[in-house]
Amino acid sequence: MNSKFSKILTIIVAVLSLIGIVLFINVSVTDDIPEKISSAVGPLITFSTFLLYAAVVITIGLSTWGLVKNPENLKKTLLGLGVMLVLLVVSYLIGDSEPVLDAQGKVLPGGELGASSNQWVGTLIWYSTILVLIGGVFFVIDLLKGLVKS
Repeated sequence: MNSKFSKILTIIVAVLSLIGIVLFINVSVTDDIPEKISSAVGPLITFSTFLLYAAVVITIGLSTWGLVKNPENLKKTLLGLGVMLVLLVVSYLIGDSEPVLDAQGKVLPGGELGASSNQWVGTLIWYSTILVLIGGVFFVIDLLKGLVKS
């Protein structure tokens, strides 16, 4: 069964690779006329977009399947998502919605005091900072453990 699946997967990858190569060659041999380049690049972009969406769907599907098959990992994942959500809420509470000013001190359009985009930018800056600090602490702990074992 596994060998059969491997052969089918190899054939699918080969077909997708050939399609990509043909589309790339089509773009490469196109004249420098903008209309021709545009008509040659369009299919390549569509194909690339399809591959991106397919990769996302397959990744999410296989990850979900793995979580369903192993309930212990599902608990750990849900706990991790819960912690991330708590950190996001804390970041939202810390983040501010101050106005966005240009070099002359004037408020930029859409950057008024209390704008939700300002709030979310501040939130995500704090969220990133908190995650970097937590990652840094665990990095140092791991480094110290490695030094102690040596």
